[in-house]
Amino acid sequence: MTKRKIQNKHKTQISNNKTLVLVFIIGILNLFCALNFDICHLHVGICHSSFAQVYPQRIIALCPAITEELYLLGVGDRIIGNTIYCSRPQEAKSKIKVGTVTKVDLEKVISLKPDLILATSLTNRQQLRKMEALKLTVVKIPVEINFKEICKNFLKLAELAGKEKKAEEILRDIERKVDFIRQKAKNLPKPKVMVQIGAKPLFLATKRYFVHDFLELAGGINIAKEAKSGLYSREEILRQNPDVIIITTMGIIAEEEKINWQKFKSINAVKNNRIYVLDAYKVCSPTPVSFVVTLKEIFEILHPGVKLEGNLGEEKNI
Repeated sequence: MTKRKIQNKHKTQISNNKTLVLVFIIGILNLFCALNFDICHLHVGICHSSFAQVYPQRIIALCPAITEELYLLGVGDRIIGNTIYCSRPQEAKSKIKVGTVTKVDLEKVISLKPDLILATSLTNRQQLRKMEALKLTVVKIPVEINFKEICKNFLKLAELAGKEKKAEEILRDIERKVDFIRQKAKNLPKPKVMVQIGAKPLFLATKRYFVHDFLELAGGINIAKEAKSGLYSREEILRQNPDVIIITTMGIIAEEEKINWQKFKSINAVKNNRIYVLDAYKVCSPTPVSFVVTLKEIFEILHPGVKLEGNLGEEKNI
């Protein structure tokens, strides 16, 4: 055999070996993607491989804000169950009710065969452990205490649903509007404000509640900001003398509380007829979109006569 033939045979062997190695690598990669797909589907229903992306299609939402946010992201049709308090938007009312924010009907949850359960830190821990023991996929969304955390949770929810781009578009618009209101309030007088979220016992919103964020952004001073607890006496409120009193709706109790406060004629808010009742849903369970709507409303309460115009656009789009 000539030297050239030996070299050609050697090159052919090398080429064949390379081909075998390449086929082996491709086989391993395909196997990995297949396994990865199963793992992703098992845990959250997300696979980031270039071959496929599978997102949850049967979702149970255990919080009104989460339900509303899923509709904002355009995936409300994936909700198969939610809580008795999930009433926004209108379509959410027709979903199967699986319990409350804190306690669910486990048998009903199991029967719905969800591929994702969205819970919160308010969901009963024992029930969460049972759901996880049953191999149900549960993601716990933390309860927010400010606007920044609301946005962070919204992005997390969007990632789970495969709607990151839509969420980013919504947040860009909302953050612009929030900043516009913040800047508008910057040079205005800052009234002292009391936000009552409980009557018996009397309970005010401290800085650990994101109601406080509404006041900060709208240009008000929360009289309970530094309080260790939201529990307050009426004597202490008389001493601090708020310029504005905001009562969140607690059924008929809210109107009764408004009448009760009107007896205290020495309080500035009473003297100037600045006692307001707000829907508890607005201040206690906001989405990024409803947050800015409520922020606008609170701004107008704190600064009567000051118009919010320009960068907010039409009110229906806020």
